Formats: sequence, structure tokens, C-alpha cells
Amino acid sequence: MKKSVEQVLVVLVTAATQKEAVRIGKGMVNAKLAACANIIPAVQSIYRWKGKVTQAQEALLILKSTQSRYGALEKAIKMIHTYETPEIIALPVKKGFDQYVGWVCRETHS
Repeated sequence: MKKSVEQVLVVLVTAATQKEAVRIGKGMVNAKLAACANIIPAVQSIYRWKGKVTQAQEALLILKSTQSRYGALEKAIKMIHTYETPEIIALPVKKGFDQYVGWVCRETHS
């Protein structure tokens, strides 16, 4: 298994509550779709939804995964997320500590 930094993704997901973020994070780690889930319990979000500017307090979930697991990760999140259109944004990692990158790849290997 190639353990290249280019395989690693940081995936951002907002959730309505910290409880929902924990549920999603645990589910993704248990399914080996993410190696790690970090939760920032309170972020203030301002966005346009259905033509109206909305402001809400949400939790931010930060998942570490890989390119090869992204499709299954996105599908699994969409299945359990309470939002009609959840934020699921994957950012490629350009550089990273080799041992950590290897760990992410091993933990998400199916």
C-alpha cells in the first residue's frame, strides 16, 4: 500500500449539534472511512439558504481520510446527516509528517 501524502484528505463537515458531529465522527472512524475525527463544538456559521441569509451555531467535524475512501465516506455521511445538503468538503494534503500520513493510510485501508 502506497503511503503518499497526496492520498490524504482533510474533510470538513458541519453538523447541527456537537452530538451529531460525535455520532458522525464515531461512525466514520468505526467504519475505517476516516482515521481520525476532531470536533470543534461551536462555530458561528453565516450562509445563504433558500434565498435567505441565515446565521446558526454549528459544530465543525474535521476528518482525516484518503482519496480512495472519499466516495464511501461521502455516501456514509449523507446517509446519516440530518441536513438536506450537508457541507462535505475535502481538501488535499500537500505536505505532512510521514509517520502520520502512513497512520492515516493504514487506518483507512479497507
